[in-house]
Amino acid sequence: MQMKKTMKMSMVALALAGVAGQTQAQLSVDAELPEYTPVAGISGNLNSIGSDTLNNLMLMWAEGFRAIYPNVNIQIQGAGSSTAPAALIDGTAQIGPMSRPMTGSEIDRFEARYGYAPTEVRVGIDALAVFVHRDNPIEGLNLQQIDSIFSSTYRLGGSPILNWGQAGLSGDWANRPISLYGRNSVSGTYGLFKNIALGGGDFDDARYQEQPGSSTVVQSITADRFGIGYSGIGYGTSGVRAIAVGPGDSEELFEPTPENCISGDYPLARFLMVYVNKNPREPMDRLTYEFIRFINSRQGQEVVVRDGFFPLPALVAEETMEKLK
Repeated sequence: MQMKKTMKMSMVALALAGVAGQTQAQLSVDAELPEYTPVAGISGNLNSIGSDTLNNLMLMWAEGFRAIYPNVNIQIQGAGSSTAPAALIDGTAQIGPMSRPMTGSEIDRFEARYGYAPTEVRVGIDALAVFVHRDNPIEGLNLQQIDSIFSSTYRLGGSPILNWGQAGLSGDWANRPISLYGRNSVSGTYGLFKNIALGGGDFDDARYQEQPGSSTVVQSITADRFGIGYSGIGYGTSGVRAIAVGPGDSEELFEPTPENCISGDYPLARFLMVYVNKNPREPMDRLTYEFIRFINSRQGQEVVVRDGFFPLPALVAEETMEKLK
């Protein structure tokens, strides 16, 4: 419930920007987003280390940016969000994609090195989707049920759910054991799901099958008719289906649509972000600045839509660029 309230407050500006009424089929970028206009003299090397969830986005943004600036070389590693802070601190990356906010300890380590905090840049909106096999008839689950399926601690007040009958299915599904798939602990997606859907509790390690990437989570569920797992909604395929999710033990369920993410009704909504090293007393280096400006342009946010995520409103993109001046 706390996450829902937090998301509602942080999404107010998005609703005011006029995107709340869009459905995924109608989704388009905010017409007020600026077109990206090239500038002279941009070249060099840009390194990105961090989130697997953002890996496809980073590759697509890099391709678009290099089409404009062929003298730029961009290297991208997507091992997980937890690798981003260390890369920024060590200076091995200028861009640190993360699917969760930095923790207090990560920020403290950065500040100990540089004397100021890293700068958070919001780059898109994601529904952390709960996927089942496409043949699975279940309509949705609330967070208490999800905790009862995935965890060994049941902090949201439920009791163990080990088969699909206990989750509400009948017939051939009733006695089928539920297979669990998800990310590994280096992933920001893992951390967010653990904190919200498990109430900070522990996964059922005897049943939970860690996967190295979001795409492998989806592939595993596609191959397992009785599987369930989670990843960013942009990784959905025809072999799986994202189910509705409700807060707490509520009977009201919400589809992972842009409207429900923006309103805060979908309890697993999140911003996607990158972190950068921006000294508040100095101008940002031109290459990194122009790459962020491209991401927050109309062209950059069209990439977000193509990759299956939800684009930022112009107001959020404008606030971001103001921070980087």
